[in-house]
Amino acid sequence: MVVDDQPPFRRAARAVINATTGFEAVGDAESGPEALRYADELQPDLVFIDVHMPEMDGFETARRLIESHPECVVVLVSLDALELPASAVTTCGAVAFVRKQDLRPATLRGLWLLHGAHG
Repeated sequence: MVVDDQPPFRRAARAVINATTGFEAVGDAESGPEALRYADELQPDLVFIDVHMPEMDGFETARRLIESHPECVVVLVSLDALELPASAVTTCGAVAFVRKQDLRPATLRGLWLLHGAHG
């Protein structure tokens, strides 16, 4: 699942996910609250969440999502390099941070091999 307030990135991320063998985009959300509602219905294995969103940022969205779906692998994304310590990513429960422009099939497979394939 892809969570981002920008439709162009949601479309691009879905295209990358669907182009990666063994992966399928099950849905997307444009806000944190919407993501939490959809996660209950869609039960995604992997969720990409934009760090910068109005209403509820990516860190809070990740924290709440993992609280209700601990089996879910969450990756934070942003156009900019993250200007916070790596602990900020893991404190909210996310497994990694990826710049949006670096999201491609090889990145997706690598993240899943490291953090999700054993589940």
